[in-house]
Amino acid sequence: MTGHKRSFFEESITRRQVLKFAGAAAAMGLAGPFSSASLFAEEKKPNILFILTDDHRYDAFSCMGHPVVKTPHLDRIANEGVNFANTFVTTALCSPSRASFLTGQYAHTHGVVTNHTMWNDNNVTFMELIKKAGYNTAFIGKWHMPGDKLPRLRGVDEFITFTKEGGQGVYYDCPLVINGVETPRPGKYITNDLTDFALQFIGKKRNNPFCLYLSHKAAHFGFRPPEHMKTLYQDQDLHLPPESDTWVTLTNNSIFVGAPIPMNLLYRNYLRVVTSVDEQVGRVLAELERMGELDNTVIIYAGDNGHLFGEHGLYDKRNAYEESIRIPFFIRYPKLIRQTGKRDQMILNIDLAPTLLDIAGAQIPSFMQGKSIVPYLKSPILEGRDAFLYEHFPVFPIPIPGITAVRTKGYKYIAYQKGTWKNQLFDLKADPRELRNLMNTDAGKAVLPGLQARLEKLKKDTGYRFFTHG
Repeated sequence: MTGHKRSFFEESITRRQVLKFAGAAAAMGLAGPFSSASLFAEEKKPNILFILTDDHRYDAFSCMGHPVVKTPHLDRIANEGVNFANTFVTTALCSPSRASFLTGQYAHTHGVVTNHTMWNDNNVTFMELIKKAGYNTAFIGKWHMPGDKLPRLRGVDEFITFTKEGGQGVYYDCPLVINGVETPRPGKYITNDLTDFALQFIGKKRNNPFCLYLSHKAAHFGFRPPEHMKTLYQDQDLHLPPESDTWVTLTNNSIFVGAPIPMNLLYRNYLRVVTSVDEQVGRVLAELERMGELDNTVIIYAGDNGHLFGEHGLYDKRNAYEESIRIPFFIRYPKLIRQTGKRDQMILNIDLAPTLLDIAGAQIPSFMQGKSIVPYLKSPILEGRDAFLYEHFPVFPIPIPGITAVRTKGYKYIAYQKGTWKNQLFDLKADPRELRNLMNTDAGKAVLPGLQARLEKLKKDTGYRFFTHG
């Protein structure tokens, strides 16, 4: 858990030998002392900028072919770097997912299992370990892990966040807690306001590289765009799924979940808020470029979970469907990425922490359950994981039961808390929208035992335990 220490062997060999060995290690998908940390040992360490948004779906980008929304600055990160198009969260809910990004652990390990369970101050974050590796650090934006008070976040030089609405914040006039002092912000739009503080931190004179965790409220429900975007996309067809027009019951289940207002009104403002995030990301990219630090900064953009806008007759997230669990994950860093474009490897939110530690030259602790994706950045042809565990824990009065699921490259098996909903099995290649439950078909019965066994193995390997309430 301390900073990475170069071994005698590393000190003794030449840089050419290091590069040669590291290239071979990357080709085999290995990490360790010849990962990116050693490659950068004799150079200036890169800055790190992680931008996390709320409820930003994987496909709500113009670079992903969305028919309406325009996101040129976010597209730039994806196009000039790597777009991991098969990225998922292990729990599709704000607080658990955010804790997983920070700790590299599943919710059942770090303990933030719902939006109502407290952050454990004993949890170790990648920010703490990166600070020990010689970085100036800041957490700016949405914390949203409940408790009586904000944590004393170890390893963070600046902590700017908000507690209004239970940590959810509001889009306009949201008070900020600036390094422990609650400060009114009248007349401020929160995405712009947080970006202003991010730019102040980035622009400070320093001898060390920086690591900035910029965590936006957008694009969470409320969906209030800035004034100059309130009529954006006004007359455009939103291409919503046909299920979005009515409130319907879940296929094969009995619960009824709908949007609070007509979906077209919600979704149009959602896209406007997404566009406002893109505008502010453009400001950050422009400043890094002006400073000459753009190519020396690892930039990662992600969402904390997806969102359902009518698919399966549902609104919100939590469920194990693709629209809910799939997230954007773009990374730009030309000094490491050898080939830009989309990647097919399956990666998870728990992979962020070990990846950033790897890049920063810090040791990856054994308690992190994710894996560094640095080898995939170097070699697009490497195989990634072939399956992962998804989990959701119930909390009253939200009418969604406990869920465990295994998602492979070709199938998804969803097991619901006993006595609640009917289990589901989908062929993701033949049925990407997950509309046909194969549980009682011959095709489903043929693959079900293998998927059930894989789910149980994943639960055992990750130390899964069930929580009835957060």
